[in-house]
Amino acid sequence: MTTVVRRRMGVEERRQQLIGVALDLFSRRSPDEVSIDEVAAAAGISRPLVYHYFPGKVSLYEAALKRAADDLASRFVEPHEGPLGSRMLRVMRRFFDFVDEHGPGFSALLRGGPAVGTSATNALIDSVRQAAYEQILTHLGVPDPPARLELVVRSWISLAESTALIWLDGRRIPRADLEVQLVHDFAALAAVSTAHDEEMSGLLRHMLKDEPGDGPFGDLATRLISLAT
Repeated sequence: MTTVVRRRMGVEERRQQLIGVALDLFSRRSPDEVSIDEVAAAAGISRPLVYHYFPGKVSLYEAALKRAADDLASRFVEPHEGPLGSRMLRVMRRFFDFVDEHGPGFSALLRGGPAVGTSATNALIDSVRQAAYEQILTHLGVPDPPARLELVVRSWISLAESTALIWLDGRRIPRADLEVQLVHDFAALAAVSTAHDEEMSGLLRHMLKDEPGDGPFGDLATRLISLAT
């Protein structure tokens, strides 16, 4: 008879395991609905041992959220090669990959709730928004944006969040359509701002100068022209 000896995990290894287990559970149900007992069972350890590593569910959620936030922020990182519209479309695909993978947790996080409304979690959410904002500015090549451009970029990030939340509630619009639509939305917000700011006109011309006719921005222009004819 062979005896199986289970290897004892180190402190950090066990912490990382519990974070991974919690993230998996939070991806399928709202964090408010997941108990420490379920985390313990999924990890194959006792409830008291979970509390040995995390003083409560909120602290475990914060640790899981930190990992998820780092993951989400990384999905806005894109090589500065090729047309801007195509780059943004790739970012939107990775963004919706994340939303798809973490649906209930993503929804609970942005809508708020007892498990997520702490200063630490709010700071993590803001850090992801800031990371997305800074990445977009690097693609635009504008390290010190004028006020209207900052408004456009931050408004678009909020729009992407809202769109994802609405999509999760029934998924009534094809995901691929929304990914393209959000890229179009960015161009539209920038275009509207040019009516109020000459500096934005120059930035928009620079943004569109190398865009191919068959790219997302060219596709938007074609659609708008067809509406006017």
